[in-house]
Amino acid sequence: MVKSICVYCGANAGVSPRFAEQARVLAKVLVERNLALVYGGGNVGLMGIIADEVLRLGGEVTGVIPSALVEREVGHTGLTRQFIVKDMHERKAMMAQLSDGFIAMPGGMGTLEELFEMLTWAQLGIHSKPIGVLNVDGYYDSLVGFIRHATQQGLVRPQHAELMMVESEPEALLRRFI
Repeated sequence: MVKSICVYCGANAGVSPRFAEQARVLAKVLVERNLALVYGGGNVGLMGIIADEVLRLGGEVTGVIPSALVEREVGHTGLTRQFIVKDMHERKAMMAQLSDGFIAMPGGMGTLEELFEMLTWAQLGIHSKPIGVLNVDGYYDSLVGFIRHATQQGLVRPQHAELMMVESEPEALLRRFI
């Protein structure tokens, strides 16, 4: 049973106002479904927006942030639970342990790295939790195309490419999780 969702997203808000809008919509859907948010623990960018909205709506938020990033990502001080960990490896492992599924919203290199680590772990059988991409305004279209290309080239197996669920609306993505 899915009880908590890890959301990977940018420490920046990006240029499109739709990114922030969809972060708020995802927060609303999580709270409506009584799903806790697990995320990177920051108070900036899309991370801060989704955490603040889940809290505003009465939901539960767990942040996991390395001590070196507490100042850089401005560690959120109003969370339900906040874990300050040694490094990024410990952060990702703890976030994975605390979560029943993973969603990547628009984000940068860190978001991509976290998404691909969870996909790789699923491919290797380390976990069998759902993994999704919230493709706001086509943000991930090129990535989806690349995965398709890698599959056509025989470097990604079709069943592994299918591990990454892609939807443009939070409700549709979470429906596929449960």
